[in-house]
Amino acid sequence: MTLPRSRVVDALFVLVVLVTGLGEIWVPFDSRQGDGNLTAATLEVAVAASALWWRRTHPVRSLAVILAALFLPQLVAPGFLLFFGHFVPICIAVFSVARHGTGRQRWVGAGLTAAAFSYGNLSVELLGGLTEILYHWGVLAVCFSVGWWQAAMSHRAEESRRQAIRAEVEAAEQAARAVLEERTRIARELHDIVAHAMGVMVVQAGAAEQVIDDDPERVRKALNTIRETGTEALGEMRRLVTVLRDDSEVGLLAPQPGLDGLEELVDDAKLSGLPVELTVSGDRRDLPAGVDLAAYRIIQEALTNALRHARGSELVGVDVRFGADRLDVEIRDDGVATPDTSGSGHGLVGMRERVALYGGSLRAVPLPERGFVVRAMLPLESAVPEPV
Repeated sequence: MTLPRSRVVDALFVLVVLVTGLGEIWVPFDSRQGDGNLTAATLEVAVAASALWWRRTHPVRSLAVILAALFLPQLVAPGFLLFFGHFVPICIAVFSVARHGTGRQRWVGAGLTAAAFSYGNLSVELLGGLTEILYHWGVLAVCFSVGWWQAAMSHRAEESRRQAIRAEVEAAEQAARAVLEERTRIARELHDIVAHAMGVMVVQAGAAEQVIDDDPERVRKALNTIRETGTEALGEMRRLVTVLRDDSEVGLLAPQPGLDGLEELVDDAKLSGLPVELTVSGDRRDLPAGVDLAAYRIIQEALTNALRHARGSELVGVDVRFGADRLDVEIRDDGVATPDTSGSGHGLVGMRERVALYGGSLRAVPLPERGFVVRAMLPLESAVPEPV
């Protein structure tokens, strides 16, 4: 399994902080200040470095753990104060809270940092002094400001992208509406033409029946009228049906999509900017056509929702599991729902209808921290057979 680029960056942060912090303790570097226990300091650096792994997904918790690794040991006994092992991971965590935090998380992180350093400036001798206070608070303020600025720029870029997508969707919907209205009008015309022709044919057939024995010539004319009217009606019907036919689709000649086209669907989502990872497990086999189509449409709709409504998704996982008597589908994203999301909900309704048709179940809920998950179960043994 290949890690996304963002997680590789986080792993590098963990590794660099861990290596430089341990070097600062054991070499030691000139930046190591005070006296302390080498083993305890090593543990502090390991904890602080490891916490950076969750700086994107749980920024406040990551910051709290790093602050605790520096200041809690000072309550027991004075120890080493490290630049690379203590202050650098705090700066990274403060930046991450401002960059990846949502809502009140930024202010909670800023409050934790301010409280911790206020305690340190007053209680830890090496952190006292005007120069130290100005340096620490100044650097932390810069880290927080840069993170906040990057978050604002990312949000602005994401909002611009969503607006562009919405504009394209609205334009496509308007075009489709116009086509539908025109085709509805044409269908009404077709109904009127066929109804008129059938009326004429019925009248002529009735007239012919009345004089079939007395006036063969009149019967011949009535039959001729019926033939001509029917020919004209069929010709008009062919002409209007040709207009109604969607030339962009092959129609009934084209097979419906299914899980065989899942890789192409995922590739299209990636081209749209969605970081999708596909996992297929179990013994893959042929599915009933309806179940195959339902699973494909559920994944397609879930990816569309993630693209439109999940801001800042770093990974969207699509998991398809073939069981002995069921097919399980899960689509999970780690994005933040946009506050202006006002969808009609037709997508989820459509998913539920498809699942219910085959006796399955669907669960679509937001995750506790961030993100959204769609889980669908489609039974294979009890699936409604396809009509022959």
